Amino acid sequence: MSKKFFLPDLGEGLPDATIVEWHVKVGDVIRLDENLVSMETAKAVVEVPSPVSGKVLKLAGGAGDVIITGKLLAEFEIDPNLPQRAEGQDTGHHHGGAHDEPEPEPAPAAQAAPAAGREDAGTVVGAMQVGNAVVAEAAVASGGVKAVPAVRATARKLGVDLSRVRPTGPDGTVTMHDVKQAAANPASLAPAAAAAASVMAAPVAAVAAPAQRSTLSQAGKPIRTQPPTVAASGQPEQLKGVRRNMARVMADARDRVVQTTIVDDADLHGWAGKQDITARLIRAIVSACRAEPALNAWFDDENLSLTKHPHVDLGIAVDTPDGLFVPALRNAHLLDGRGLREGINRLRAQVEDRSIPASELSGYTISLSNFGVFAGRYGTVVVVPPCVAIVGAGKLSHDVVAVMGGVEVHRRMPISLTFDHRCVTGGEAARFLKVLLDDLALPQ
Repeated sequence: MSKKFFLPDLGEGLPDATIVEWHVKVGDVIRLDENLVSMETAKAVVEVPSPVSGKVLKLAGGAGDVIITGKLLAEFEIDPNLPQRAEGQDTGHHHGGAHDEPEPEPAPAAQAAPAAGREDAGTVVGAMQVGNAVVAEAAVASGGVKAVPAVRATARKLGVDLSRVRPTGPDGTVTMHDVKQAAANPASLAPAAAAAASVMAAPVAAVAAPAQRSTLSQAGKPIRTQPPTVAASGQPEQLKGVRRNMARVMADARDRVVQTTIVDDADLHGWAGKQDITARLIRAIVSACRAEPALNAWFDDENLSLTKHPHVDLGIAVDTPDGLFVPALRNAHLLDGRGLREGINRLRAQVEDRSIPASELSGYTISLSNFGVFAGRYGTVVVVPPCVAIVGAGKLSHDVVAVMGGVEVHRRMPISLTFDHRCVTGGEAARFLKVLLDDLALPQ
């Protein structure tokens, strides 16, 4: 008896996912709920378990191929002598509509919805576990080297031998940062035996790892460590994973939002001592949200309703070689300077390691793009619905400023504010920007 398995909805409502790594090959025997394949979506690398026990007859595609939700993923010859899922037992699989393949049989209505409150509700059972449990499982399956599938895929792409990379992550995990550093500096690679030995010492080194992985220093300036450049092939390359979703999101934002941008410069001349620029930016945004809550809001363009939020969950744009991530810094209005910095570092580390929960990549109420850490003064930063505003911070400069009786050189930060003009007036946006600028001008 054969069983066709179709790619389920991996819990994000996306129409497809990319194969990262098969854990079996045709002819292998796999048991129920063992890892079948790692699939990359826009937000995470998801482990898809086998729905049956039996022999693998067919695998649909190889690493890097895009599979449409609801299309054939694998086919098995069921082995009745091995454990099988009981009839009617919830698998956690939620299929999209099939395309070229016949529609899979729907689960009974009472079984289709996972239990309320489960972390993996709406996903393949256990698939969205992206913490230490999944890291440990991956290590057992791969010769003792601990790394999540996205890290393994990057290592293969960059030609890095994971067994020679010195791990800095929790419990001796090889992180994305470790792989990129190894690719950029091959001399840092250890002999295989030395790398294995370093796993035992990794928990001590891991304490400092988040600060090392952060792309911003404490002062908000970029750390000058660049990922290795992938040579241009001159051939069309299909967008996958994060970049594929970014293309959809940006096109949707363009079509749905009346994007309007106003700009000004924050004068930092009065700052007392060295300060955390990003933390000050966030504090200023929080102050502006309190003064003009219409910009800390969601707009429902179908019902023409505006929801103003009493809390500030700030989306922080993070640039990576894989594409743009926007993790949410929750309750930014309740955090002091130290709490803001710790939150920023944590989010950036999780994004770079691709260990950030999918739930942390949505639900923000307003967002910040600090593109000035690289270059650029002003920009038309893009509002992604349902949000109605985004702040863009440009490159710091020293400008000649007219003051009473003469001129002075002041340190200034260009600020761009893009808002949805369907529900935010020019006056509201200008008042928001004024409060933000005034807060940034304070000595500390």
